[in-house]
Order: sequence, then C-alpha cells, then structure tokens
Amino acid sequence: MNKENAFKKINELRKKLSEHNYRYYVLSQPVISDYDYDVMLKELETLEKEFPEFADPNSPTKRVGSDISNDFTQVTHNYPMLSLGNTYNKNELLDFDKRVKNIIGNNTPFKYTCELKFDGTAVSIKYENGKYLQAITRGDGTKGDDVTANVRTIRSIPLILRGNDFPDKFEVRGEIIMPHKVFEKLNKEREEIGETPFANPRNAASGTLKMKNSSEVAKRNLDTFIYYMLGDNLPSDSHFENLKNLKKWGFKISNHIKQANDINEIFDFINHWDTERNNLPYDIDGVVIKVDSLSLQNELGMTGKSPRWAISYKFKAECVATKLNSVEYQVGRTGAITPVANLEPVQLAGTIVKRASLHNADIIKELDVRISDTVFVEKGGEIIPKIVGVDKSKRDISSKKIEYITCCPECKTELVREEGEAKHYCPNEYGCPPQIKGKVEHFVSRNAMDINCGEATINALYQAGFIKNIADLYDLTYEQIYSLEGFKEKSAKNLLKSIEDSKKVPFERVLYAIGIRYVGNITAKVLAKNLQSIDNLQKASFEELTAVDEIGDKIAGSIINYFKNEYNIQLIERLKNAGLQFKITENEENENILNGAKIVISGTFKKHSREELKKLIEQYGGKNVSSVSKNTDYFLAGEKIGPSKLEKVKKFGIKKISEDEFTEMINKNRIS
Repeated sequence: MNKENAFKKINELRKKLSEHNYRYYVLSQPVISDYDYDVMLKELETLEKEFPEFADPNSPTKRVGSDISNDFTQVTHNYPMLSLGNTYNKNELLDFDKRVKNIIGNNTPFKYTCELKFDGTAVSIKYENGKYLQAITRGDGTKGDDVTANVRTIRSIPLILRGNDFPDKFEVRGEIIMPHKVFEKLNKEREEIGETPFANPRNAASGTLKMKNSSEVAKRNLDTFIYYMLGDNLPSDSHFENLKNLKKWGFKISNHIKQANDINEIFDFINHWDTERNNLPYDIDGVVIKVDSLSLQNELGMTGKSPRWAISYKFKAECVATKLNSVEYQVGRTGAITPVANLEPVQLAGTIVKRASLHNADIIKELDVRISDTVFVEKGGEIIPKIVGVDKSKRDISSKKIEYITCCPECKTELVREEGEAKHYCPNEYGCPPQIKGKVEHFVSRNAMDINCGEATINALYQAGFIKNIADLYDLTYEQIYSLEGFKEKSAKNLLKSIEDSKKVPFERVLYAIGIRYVGNITAKVLAKNLQSIDNLQKASFEELTAVDEIGDKIAGSIINYFKNEYNIQLIERLKNAGLQFKITENEENENILNGAKIVISGTFKKHSREELKKLIEQYGGKNVSSVSKNTDYFLAGEKIGPSKLEKVKKFGIKKISEDEFTEMINKNRIS
C-alpha cells in the first residue's frame, strides 16, 4: 500500500472507530460486535506501525495506554476547582435559595439545574480546536496533577469532538467513576491473586487515575460523566443548554438532569433520587443544585472555598451498629488530643470500618459511651466515621464510664484544656515525639516548603536522632541520610537537593510552614502582604495585627504568644541563617500595588477574559469580591452589566473603572 492510500485508510478507520466508540460508551447503542470492533482496531494499529509518519496522539489506538511509567507533574488550573458547600438539611437549601434571590434581586427570573452528585474523583479536561489536550486532577483547587495519559484511556472521554460549532478553546469538568460491575470484577480478581480488595468504587477510581502505568489504567474500564463547561465563548448563557451542546459534541452527560423553577421542584428531585439512587449502576452520594444562568453565576461569585451559585445536598448517611472494643488517644502536631474508638469491624457505606472518631471529652461524656457498648456509627460526609449514639438496652450492667486521660499518651506530660477549647492539649510542644514529627511533616508538605520527604523518612530521621525540629533539616548531611535504611546515593542526593531548593520558597509559604497556630495558608498570604517580613510580624502589637483585614483576636493572640517563646525565636534565626525567605522580595512588593483593594468585576471585556482579570487583581495584591457593597473599593466595568449592580455602585459611591484604566493602574504601579 502506498502512502497516499495508507493515509486515506488510516483516517477512514479512525473515523469509523471513533463513531463506534461513541455509540458504545456514550449512547449505549452499539451497531457492531466487539469482535468486529477489535478487528478494525487491529488493522489500524498495523497501519500506524507501518506508516509512523501518520501518528496522532488522539488516535483510537492510543486508548490502550502506554507501559511507560509516569511521574505526575503539577499544573496550575486556568479556573480554580473549588469544592461545593454541602448540606444534609433541607432548611439550609431554603436559606441558599433566599441568599441567591437577595443577591440577584427577588424580581429577577431564573432557573436552577439539578444534577446527581457522582461519588468518584474530579477532573478538569482541556480541549483545543476540537481535540483532547490535557487532563488535570482537582489537587488543592489551584494546582493539580497532570493525568493526561491516563484519562486518554477512558473510552467515554472524546479525543476528537463531533461537529464543528464548539469554541476554539474550552475546559470541561467531570467525575471519573468506576461502575459497580467493574468494581466487583476488579475486586474479585485482586482477591484471587492475594491482593487487598479496594474499599469502595470511589477509592478504586481515584487510585486507578493516579497509577503510573497508563496501560494498566486502560484495563480498569473507568467511566466518566461531564457536568460543567468553562471558557470565554461558550454557546449559551444557560448551563443546561451548554450540557446539551457537550452531549452533541460527544461527551457523556448524565440523562438524569432536570431544570427546576423553584425550591419545591428541587425538593421533588431530591426525594426521587434519595430512593432511586439504589437502582443506579454507579454510586452517588447526593444531588447538586446550580443557578442555571452563567451571567447570574458570575454575579453571585465565590466565597474563599466554594461558589455562591451552587450547593450540594448529601443524602443522610448510612448508620450501623457495632461493638466498641477500646479507646486510644492520638496526638496531633499542635498537641491536640483526639480520642479514637476501636470497633468490631463492620460494613458501612461500602467500606469496612474498624475505627471511629470520638472527637473530645465532651462528646464522650454527652454520648455516655463505654467500653463493650453497642454503638451507632455514621459516615456522614467525613473521611473518618463517627459514633453518633449508644444502644443502652444492650449495655452490660457492670460497665463503667470512660475516664478521659489526664497525661499525654506519648510523653506523659499533664494535659491542659484552655478556656473555650473543646480539646485537651499536650503542652510539651518541643519534646513530644508526634508533635515534633507532625510539625516537620507540615513544614515539608506541598503547600508549605514542598520538600520531597515523606512520613516514613521523617520518622527514620527522628528515630536516628538527626532531627528534633524543622531547622535541623537544613543541617542534614549526605552521610546521615545515606545511613538510613532504604536510601542510596541518588535518593540521598535528591533529598538534599529538595531541601536546598526549598530556600527559594516565597515568604508567605515559609510563614505558613513554620506552623503558627491558626495561621493557615490564606492567613499567611494576608500577613505576608501586609507586614512584608517576619521581623515586622514579630514586632507587631495586638492592635496592629487585628487592624489587618481578616486577622481576628484569636489569630493575633496566637502570633503574639508564638514570638514570646524564646525557642521559636531561636528557630527562626536558624532558618534565616539557613537562607530561607523571611521577607517579601522586590518583585513581590511591586505586585502588591493594589494593597488589598476590594474589586468587583462585571460585564464582558475586549482585551482580557474575566478569569485573566481576576488573576491580575490577585497578582497585584487586590481582592476579588463577587457582590457590590459599601466596602467595595473599585467596580471594574465591562459591557453588558446588569442594572441592579450599577444601581448599587451609584448608591454606595464606588469608583467605577474601565479595563484600560485598570491596566494603567497596575502598569504605573499606583492606585488612585
């Protein structure tokens, strides 16, 4: 066969196979047998090997994956992957409905879209010119792992779109799931070869997606449902209509999506699926309610963690009874003590449960739970199940109340309980082994210093006496690391390089890493931008700290107490001497010119997308605010702005700026 004929035949086979793949995996309407499909696929594989110049990463033959091992790289999301707010209470849905109407105006007509909440693992997929480009996991919402090769193997994901009326560039969000039949078959195979079965389909899907060998991923037969579309030139302002377009282009969209005109229709949808979910061939754990209009979604905006235009209603958790065998006490990195119940193993929500949280002394007292009691256990949206009650009719008359411990189970220091705190704490912050190791684990974590040093390595370094605090990491030698079990020349050098690279981590992450109580990564960013250096933070008074936006009495008090401790001051000095970044760099100072200004974006723009403008606001030290209020500093106005927002801008006397004026502000390094 000559090249011209081969090229034609290859394209013909690809087109036919893509069509049959769509009919089988998306429409569930196959028109040829599996055998005929496999024969056609084999013919294409043969031709592609014979004519490698016609290779295409989106060919149907690439669905089988590769046996090359992948090390996942971190990718920044173009649009943040925020989590939805959860509720188990219909009254909270009524509150959600009221909040939406208060913001957009009670007289503004709108609809909701109701969808199933799939119990799998979230993924964001990029398409360009109608072709599959990249897939990224949720990660921390800002960055995720590049799983492009693995997601390519999922046959319900289109590699080349149908039709030609799609945007040049866009993203879809979806849920990777493992259907019940696939899960049961996989676990049976694992048991036959002596491997531990997966706890539930969600864990199996998540674990499969992160496998390093994409050819193994292909064998797992994962599936997906797409539930959202993002981009600058979407076909409709209606989320519901956009889902219809996605289905037309070849995406697998759930058939169980419904538009609702009011809250009562939402309740009807919930009530139906609370029962009907048991008949689905895959797991769902609730429903998702979204404001349908994208322009109204933009007007409603986001909180720090979740959109204001959507909420998930989770079905009531399954509850089972089992026996409480014992209680043990765990010590966290802050010294907080958490009592954990050891249970007679029991099946709960697809998982074998052996342990459950008892939270604190007050919960134990309130439940009046005792050893050997029959207890009720729930897994209501929490990773760790919890005990919610006791069957006292089955209690042994000789049982005794649980006496909460008075000393740390690890270092035997007497516990303390501060006023207003639910938990007991071990005050031996710098001598209690789990606190020391926990602080180091936090320090090296990805969102902090991002040092390639896992829990097992930290434990080995601690047991060997090489580290007793976070500063000791920067004194480690090659000989010390090499002497640990499991370390060789390359791995020892890699750890030292990772420690050295961490010296470039910016101040805000260093501040988060050192572990001041109540100073999370967002608070650390606020403090870094406002106080500029660790020296300024150390000198700041309580009044100066609370004057910083978002810093309350609790956080301010914790910072003051941290710097009263001589041990902490010496630790900071050692880290300074090691070369860590303890002040805002010159580049970062230039990027703080908006100085915390609260800016509302509204309308459409010619030179930037809304997401690009939001990123610029954050980059230059401003704050994106979703709704107009008297505290808003600037209203960044585009075209096609709703009249209700403009009325508020006028009412509160907020300065209105154009896209060009905003660009001039940040380019001239000044605000007016």
